[in-house]
Order: sequence, then structure tokens, then C-alpha cells
Amino acid sequence: MASRTMKLKQSTTGKSKQATTGKTSQVGKARQVGKAKKTPARASGGLLGRLLMVAFLVLVVFASYEYASLPDAATLLKQNPKTTALIEQRAEEAREEGRKPRRRQSWVGLSSVSKYAVDAVLLSEDASFYLHEGVDTKELENALEEAIRKGKLGRGASTITQQLAKNLWLSTDRSLLRKGKELILAHRLEESLPKNRILTIYLNVVEWGNGVYGIDAGAREHFGIPASQLSAAQGALLASMLPAPRKRSLNSGSKALKKRAHWIIDQMQAVRRLDAGQAQAAHAEIDRILSGKTADEPESEEPAADSPSPV
Repeated sequence: MASRTMKLKQSTTGKSKQATTGKTSQVGKARQVGKAKKTPARASGGLLGRLLMVAFLVLVVFASYEYASLPDAATLLKQNPKTTALIEQRAEEAREEGRKPRRRQSWVGLSSVSKYAVDAVLLSEDASFYLHEGVDTKELENALEEAIRKGKLGRGASTITQQLAKNLWLSTDRSLLRKGKELILAHRLEESLPKNRILTIYLNVVEWGNGVYGIDAGAREHFGIPASQLSAAQGALLASMLPAPRKRSLNSGSKALKKRAHWIIDQMQAVRRLDAGQAQAAHAEIDRILSGKTADEPESEEPAADSPSPV
């Protein structure tokens, strides 16, 4: 009996060892298979990492080359630009259409521009102009979010400094590369020039109609007066023509132009550039200008129904 009990224990122990050995072998095989499966993934991840690193280095080299090749803004501190990329682009467009290029431009200092007109342009295009360093980061973030939603770049978030950089040196396309160059050049302008100089150049080169560049030429073209004599309403209308002056002309019947001009007057009153009486008069003048009436032309009156007809 004791002998049978010992044999039974030995048999049971042997089976346990075999089972344990079998499980250990299976676990080892599973680990080896797992390692074999992971190896290609790791290799693939390493290759992707190297490709990304190469792409990043190429981007850095390209950006460095582009940065070095961009123009220097320091020369504009004492010299007015003789021409701009936008002026040359418009001239080329005219020649391609078989037309003679038109250019109306007369340079004026900031003190020779109506304060109303300066305030109107600032409030319309870049209310934070004297506060930022060339780029309004908050507005830029909003514009990028909108571009991602729509799948294309819009105009939003361009400061006056950015607009000047584009007008002076770049094209009018809306590519990411052009936007990157614009940001770099805006930074250079801010580093090299005081704010008033940037604003002066901008007001003298920005487009204000077909072949019309600068606020003095714009004032003479649209109102027959120099920039120093612009009223609040006239300044608001000129500011409202930006950034599409060839589409938003005073005789285009643009509802957007009218709405924007009235909005600018409201903003000028809100920041106390105009009092209530001045703002009311400016609103009336905007309506009068866009209706084609002159300042001294009375409103037409229809005869009453019971009044006798003139003989």
C-alpha cells in the first residue's frame, strides 16, 4: 500500500512538472513572437522619425535662406520708397491687358494728413497699431483658427505693419510662404522704424483706386481736395475702401462700403475722437456723398396730393 502511494505521488509530481514546463515553454514562445511582431513597428517608427527630422532640417535651411534674402527695412528710415511691389504688379497687369499703367501719387508727411482721416484709418485697419510690435497675436490666432475651419487663408489679422510689408515687397497671393515672409518683414519694419514713420509710409503707398496710391492722391481723386482737408466722413469713406479700393469705389453702390463708413464714425465717437454732434453730422455727410448730392443741394420735395399743380 505504501508502495502504491509513493508511485501515485511520483506520477502526480511528474505530470505537474511537465505541465509547468509546457506552460513555461509556451510563454517563452509567446514572448518571442511578440518581440518578432514589435520589431517591424519599431523599425517603421524609427524611419518615420528620421524622415521628420530630415524634413525639419530642410525647412530650417530653406527658412534661413529666405530670411537672409529678404530686404532690409533700415533704408526706409530716411528714404521714401520709389516704387512698391504692388505698384509694379498693377502696372504689369495693365500692360498685359493692353492698357497704359496709371499712377497717381503725391507724398505727404503725417502732419499734412487730416487727423480725422488718420484716426479713421487706424480704427478701421489696426486699432492696436501703437500697442503691438508688428503682429497682433490674438487676431492672428483667431485668423488661423478660421482658416483651418474654412480650409483657406483669409485676410484677417493683418496689422498696418504687415500690410505695409506686403505692399512694399511681396505679392498679393495668400500662400503660407508669403504670410511667413510678411511676418518676418513686419518684424524688421518694427525693429528699424518708429511707429509714425511706418504709418507715414503706409498712408503714402496704400492703394486707393485704379492707379491711385497714397492718401493725398486718394483725397484728390475722390473728393478733389488735399489730404489735409479731409473731413471725418471723407476719411471714414477712404478708410472703408480698404483693402479692396478698386471694388469699393464711392460710385460702386457697395453696401459694405456704406456700412463700414458708418461703423467707423461710431468707433470714432466711442473713443472720443468725435462728439455726438460731430458724429451725427458725419453720418449725414456719408449718406449725402454716397447719394451723389452736394453739400448745398436741398433734399427733393414732392408736392402734396391736394396742392395745385404748377402752371
